[in-house]
Amino acid sequence: MSILVIIENQNGSIHRISREAIVGAQSLGTELGLPVKALVFGNNIQPLVDEVSAYDLSEVLKVENELLSDYTAEGWTSTLQQIIVQESPSYVIVGHSYQVRDYCPKLSVRLKKPMLSDVAGFTIDGGKPVFTRTTFNGKLNSGIVITGDAPALICFQSAAFQADSIKAGSAPIREVTISLSSEDILSKPEAPFQEETGGVDLSSARLIVSVGRGIGKMENIPMAEALAKKLGAELGSSRPVVDAGWLPQSRQVGSSGQTVSPKLYFALGISGAIQHIVGMKGSKNIIAINKDGDAPIFEIADYGVVGDILEIVPKLTEALP
Repeated sequence: MSILVIIENQNGSIHRISREAIVGAQSLGTELGLPVKALVFGNNIQPLVDEVSAYDLSEVLKVENELLSDYTAEGWTSTLQQIIVQESPSYVIVGHSYQVRDYCPKLSVRLKKPMLSDVAGFTIDGGKPVFTRTTFNGKLNSGIVITGDAPALICFQSAAFQADSIKAGSAPIREVTISLSSEDILSKPEAPFQEETGGVDLSSARLIVSVGRGIGKMENIPMAEALAKKLGAELGSSRPVVDAGWLPQSRQVGSSGQTVSPKLYFALGISGAIQHIVGMKGSKNIIAINKDGDAPIFEIADYGVVGDILEIVPKLTEALP
């Protein structure tokens, strides 16, 4: 019995969402008393294998194959199916990325095992994990217990765990062989998904200054930009700001935008609608400034200031070194 984490390769380095998945797996392993393994597969992957082996894992499984140079659903599914059958883990953990959304349902069908997508966390009840999923656009949480024979496929949503909480270590590396031929791969890979031109990847930002409807008008956006520049932060926003055309959609945080987990999240004039909370609740520290002392954002904020951002933000920016 063990927990197996599937590592996603992002240009030769471990994908952020895979580091978060390792944190979730380490936590689950501690609670259940199960060893945690990681699987790295692809072509010319030794640097990635070395990176992953520096974490607190029982071992790192390495699968090297030229046919895995580029992503294909068939190649990934066949590889993972064989490894899972060989290793017989109790749980297979992945971060819910674009690739996972493509191949994991296929893998679930191949294995005839359940798949839980967008898992936000877990608790332990009676020695068994109860996995949490958000429903109705983040308005409710549901607790799900996996029954039946192992393994179960668990897809942790982005920012479910803090990547900075990953435990370091020194894991042994074991090479594993699979059977894969070009006839198994029926699709031809295209270029990897890219954000729109001029867009920004807020999910990797360590500091974010985000603005909401309380900014008042487009002419006040530079005030928030100045604070972000002073902090070395990225600028984000809630949906109303994007809908008004004041900032591009690539800056939107929330259920219909990006999911973020920075070390510091400034919420300026953001009331805290559940659709926005879903996208930033994983932030390590949240500072909220809002006129309305009863705004929902204060329920999750680590620090809150009741006041006018048009008065407070310029003074804060000026006071920063």
